[in-house]
Amino acid sequence: MILGRLRKLGNRASACILQKRGNLRVEHPVRWLIFVSAVLLISRTAGAIEIGEIPPRVELKEKLGGRLDGTPWSSEELRGKVHILFYVDPDEKDTNNEASEALDREDFPSDKFQAVGIINMAATWLPNFAISSALKDKQKRYPETIYIRDYKKVLVNAWKIADDSSDVLAFDKKGRLIFRKDGKLTGEEIQRLIKAIRDHL
Repeated sequence: MILGRLRKLGNRASACILQKRGNLRVEHPVRWLIFVSAVLLISRTAGAIEIGEIPPRVELKEKLGGRLDGTPWSSEELRGKVHILFYVDPDEKDTNNEASEALDREDFPSDKFQAVGIINMAATWLPNFAISSALKDKQKRYPETIYIRDYKKVLVNAWKIADDSSDVLAFDKKGRLIFRKDGKLTGEEIQRLIKAIRDHL
């Protein structure tokens, strides 16, 4: 919907159409396009979870998603341990491999640290059965990681995190956000993530 609106505005700009809306006269369509794009971006990020906050409760079950065995998953489970959560578009599955490998090397104690991988199933053209099969294989290789399926972009909408991306979030033992990055982490950001986890174990 948003892209459709932007395309329409872009066509108006390229045609240099002047419009009158009451006393409003749009004499600079390109500037107007930039302004509208900024407003749409702000509305998209409004309400996004911030550092120190506990995110709104979400539950993935039935048609919304859940664990690989079909049981529900709730964000209230992000408590009791320090959690690292990767929210991943399957097409971006390798984006933060460097961060994932760095965390593996840290070998944090399992009684204090938990890794969660949530797959944004609606962000790809790949069929669900193919993704689910790959996830089950991955679960066998990494049994201590919890893998979750999100069929309807529930976390994107509730937490205002990036869609079609690889998002990394960390939470302390009370479920408060201590680190967040939407997209690929730099080497410096990986070290900040590791420090944040260590400081809260």
